[in-house]
Amino acid sequence: MTGLAPIDGLVVLAILAKAIGYGAALLAMGGVLFSAVFSQRAEASVLRLARQLAVGAALVGLAVLAIRFGVRAARISGMGFEGATDPMMLGFVWESPLGTAAIWRGIGELAILAILVPRIGQWIALVGTVAAAISFAQVGHALGEPRAALAVLLVVHLLAAAFWVGALVPLRRAALVPDGADLLDHFGKLAAFGVAVLIIVGTTLAWLLSGSVTALFGTAYGLALLVKVAIVAVLLGFAAWNKVRLVPALSAEKSGAAHTLRRSISMEILAVVMILLATATITSVTTPPVNL
Repeated sequence: MTGLAPIDGLVVLAILAKAIGYGAALLAMGGVLFSAVFSQRAEASVLRLARQLAVGAALVGLAVLAIRFGVRAARISGMGFEGATDPMMLGFVWESPLGTAAIWRGIGELAILAILVPRIGQWIALVGTVAAAISFAQVGHALGEPRAALAVLLVVHLLAAAFWVGALVPLRRAALVPDGADLLDHFGKLAAFGVAVLIIVGTTLAWLLSGSVTALFGTAYGLALLVKVAIVAVLLGFAAWNKVRLVPALSAEKSGAAHTLRRSISMEILAVVMILLATATITSVTTPPVNL
């Protein structure tokens, strides 16, 4: 298929490492954003969970950076896994865009760890969140043209996605705490704006990278992107169901409402995992039509 690179064991490993790295970054950034936005509204245990997730995800993200360096070195060396520890190959990777991205993300995720420090730590973590988002604009399809537009759109897209992804686990906990329904309702109102941003920015990015509607159906990039969009549509369906039916049921203290809502949020989390895998696949083995 046009624009599809060969897939072998190293490529599969690269996709998995990239998906985990994406997920860790989104959770780390999202935990910080959730804590900042809902610091005066969320119950203490919910905020604590968001911060713990941010720190844990940042640590995982830092570890995955090292793994991705080794996998990338192995892929470009032609030596298989032996290339993962070859100093020369690792040097090439460090001097590549992945090295630049690693610096931004490493600084960002280290700064996010400061969220555990009272007061000033929140601000340091917010700066780290922006740095982590910028790291994604230093590598991959964001290096195409128009470079500046792609970078800005991608950063905005990631911050909006991180806010949503980072909120899922804390909101799942909130369904069990007093006044949790108020938090969930407030998040739903903010998320509606976030979804609009995701759709507008995501559509613009897809248009810039594909170049035309027909390219979506004739290239590996386009077909993979359509699969991702389909999963996102399912995710939006769960989110809408939560906002319209399940959160009001929780507010009304209907029997079983908390259990049903937590199960629906779990399905959202599963959809996010699938989206991360789809995104990692798209950026690892396909080429945007405009670059073919």
